[in-house]
Amino acid sequence: MSKKIKIDIVSDVMCPWCIIGYRRLDAAIKALDAEDQVEIEWQPFQLNPDIPPEGEEMYAHLQRKYGTSKEDADKFIADISKLGAELGFTFDYFDGIKAVNTLDVHVLLDYAKTLGKQTELKNRLFAALYSERKDVSDREVLIEELRSLGIDVEAALKSLDNKMHRNSVLSREQHWKQLGISGVPTVIFNQESAITGAESVDVYKQALSDFLKAESE
Repeated sequence: MSKKIKIDIVSDVMCPWCIIGYRRLDAAIKALDAEDQVEIEWQPFQLNPDIPPEGEEMYAHLQRKYGTSKEDADKFIADISKLGAELGFTFDYFDGIKAVNTLDVHVLLDYAKTLGKQTELKNRLFAALYSERKDVSDREVLIEELRSLGIDVEAALKSLDNKMHRNSVLSREQHWKQLGISGVPTVIFNQESAITGAESVDVYKQALSDFLKAESE
């Protein structure tokens, strides 16, 4: 097969379901031995575009935004932590964890795409936030993670502070919203069909199988 299947993942690093969805999608790709037959691109979506620079304590954020009680939040944390563990990912919801603004994250992910390191950086930031108790809105944290992947920090920061680049990322986010995407993760195959939510490995396998079959005919 000469033409790869393009998979766009509309996502925010603040979304715990996004890492669950990605791990399941990745498992589906590997189960089909299709790593060389797909091309993944992460697309921007901010869950908290209006959050203050200092962020917001997670329980307070969930209560304000969704009306979630502490009991419901604790149950969600227990459930998502179990799902993460099943997929080899550690969720560490510590006291004081915050919901934060992720525009800088999205701009850096867009820059990392030009280096072929977008998925690496996305996974690194998921782990930094949810497994390592790091604030991904803190530029020093972002610099540390860029360095860990061998990304030129000076060049990355120059791109991060470029107004045109930032506006381009915001425009792309608006593009997906205008297409009707209001929840993440949303996984789009060849810009033809979409799966919203962290579906099962089997659901992703079926979708991929259909496209792989079509591409081979």
